[in-house]
Amino acid sequence: MTLRPYRSVPLRATFLNWLASTAYDASDAMAARTGQYLPGFRTAGTASAVFRGLRPMLYRAVAPFLRDGHEDVRESAGPAALILAEHPALARHRDHLAVHARRILATSGDDHNRRVAWTALTAWGHDLTGFEPVPEEPWDCGPHSDGLGDLEPPS
Repeated sequence: MTLRPYRSVPLRATFLNWLASTAYDASDAMAARTGQYLPGFRTAGTASAVFRGLRPMLYRAVAPFLRDGHEDVRESAGPAALILAEHPALARHRDHLAVHARRILATSGDDHNRRVAWTALTAWGHDLTGFEPVPEEPWDCGPHSDGLGDLEPPS
């Protein structure tokens, strides 16, 4: 039996959340930021580069879940699809995905998902009039109030 944090959430939603998180870690913004500190991060053959190359295939696997009958699954599929659609080969899907991004902005209580939707719509040149701006993610914050990262011990 697979343990899940919330038993009422379908396993496919849990998997889509994991995929969205993994896609976010390999997203254009994260790859650029990480590349500043690890110059070989996007070099061919690295895990990140291989994952980034798989985005069109992964998108084809995620897209059907945007219409799933379970709300948690649809909510999990949206951010995953939006992040995967950064790949240039998926540009033709962006107008369709804008509908899902707007739904996330209008209904989601999850700040990270709203940030993903806001970022996608902004990058794709869509008008965001009527939506409240989503604040950027604080990159210098971790579990400590002194701004240290997640793995750094408190001062």
